[in-house]
Amino acid sequence: MSPPELPELAALERIIELGAGRLEARVACTVALPRGGSYPVHVVALGNPSKDVPAVGYFGGIHGLERIGAGVVIAYLQSLVMRLQWDSTLHRQLESVRMVFMPIANPGGMALGTRANPGGVDLMRNSPVDATERVPFLVGGQRISSGLPWYRGLHGMPMEAENLAICQVVEEELLSRAFSISLDCHSGFGAVDRIWFPYAHTREPIAHLAEMHALKSIFVQSHSHHRYIFEPQSLQYLAHGDLWDHLYRKAGGGAHGNEGQVFLPLTLEMGSWLWIKKNPRQLFSRHGIFNPLIEHRLQRVLRQHQQFLDFLSRAASGRELWLPDADARPQQHAQALQSWY
Repeated sequence: MSPPELPELAALERIIELGAGRLEARVACTVALPRGGSYPVHVVALGNPSKDVPAVGYFGGIHGLERIGAGVVIAYLQSLVMRLQWDSTLHRQLESVRMVFMPIANPGGMALGTRANPGGVDLMRNSPVDATERVPFLVGGQRISSGLPWYRGLHGMPMEAENLAICQVVEEELLSRAFSISLDCHSGFGAVDRIWFPYAHTREPIAHLAEMHALKSIFVQSHSHHRYIFEPQSLQYLAHGDLWDHLYRKAGGGAHGNEGQVFLPLTLEMGSWLWIKKNPRQLFSRHGIFNPLIEHRLQRVLRQHQQFLDFLSRAASGRELWLPDADARPQQHAQALQSWY
């Protein structure tokens, strides 16, 4: 049986064809559906492959129901591929940075219209990290049943294939470098667009809090009319099994961090309640709760986040100009504690 067609997957594969010769593309894994058929999980990379340059990873579609996250990443990748045909400035920038894309990490969940993957596992509750404090019932991750949302999977089992593929890409492309950033695009929380960073499993600050504050500062300074709220996810709620907590700790983000290495994982949490407020009929659609349904609003959302995605690649490329040195770190750390904790 042929699986349902995914417009986002078709768009991504067209972009890969358009960028042939300029992109590196591979299939990280294949995801099967319960009733037959399967989908590939594509990884696309461009820029300098040398481990001496920094890297930025863009991820979307980890929650299948939140299609707008995949859409934002695909739209940015398409813009880059089109610009490669004429933008000499972009070509020069790509000499100093690596860019990696995994726009549809959970195609099975997207096809089924579920937050979880085809096995009923929420990929953002599936890592082996356990919260150190009490988490909200169900929302914080549960092992009761795959029939309930936010299911973590069976205790002691390996992570789901999609997560293993994400981890492999992050370890090979991002954690192998002295500096890297990741952005994971989601929707569904509140009426404001938020940029979250670890931790989700504890209220303790991360080791690279000074670097995170410095990144926020240069964005605010250069984009004075932005509408994002930057904050640790723990300010909103705690959760078991957060994938980016797991990868940050894998990078050495423990009590003292990994000497000489900086990995800054971010999550774009688009505030879908604003779309519902403007079009209350979306409440009667599962997709409408997490995605803009009206075409002009969808196009506006796809446009408005491109600037932030582009900022991250530029920030990575110019990291030596803004990363705090040993003398500046204590002040940045103190300012971050005052702002967020």
